[in-house]
Amino acid sequence: MRGRFVDLVGRQLELFEAEYAGLLQDCQVALDAYNAASRDEAEERYADYLDLVETGTEHLAELRDNFASTMDEAAAEEYEAEFNRAVLGRLPRFAIEIEDV
Repeated sequence: MRGRFVDLVGRQLELFEAEYAGLLQDCQVALDAYNAASRDEAEERYADYLDLVETGTEHLAELRDNFASTMDEAAAEEYEAEFNRAVLGRLPRFAIEIEDV
């Protein structure tokens, strides 16, 4: 079953991916650095990665919340849930805490 916001959310995530392509690339580079790090450096490299993921999550939550603020409460809840599901499917590294932001 498709929700009524699927196409909208898809377009929003496409725009996010285009606008924040550098951040997405930085996340992958940071994750690769963590995976390649020695045991002594791994914790610091992972912290760098998590900082970037947090930044991306905050940008996505801001996008979601700004749009949801233009809707009535019921529609906003439906939209937010659909947005969060789409993030989980499309940008899973940012989905872990998006519901908490």
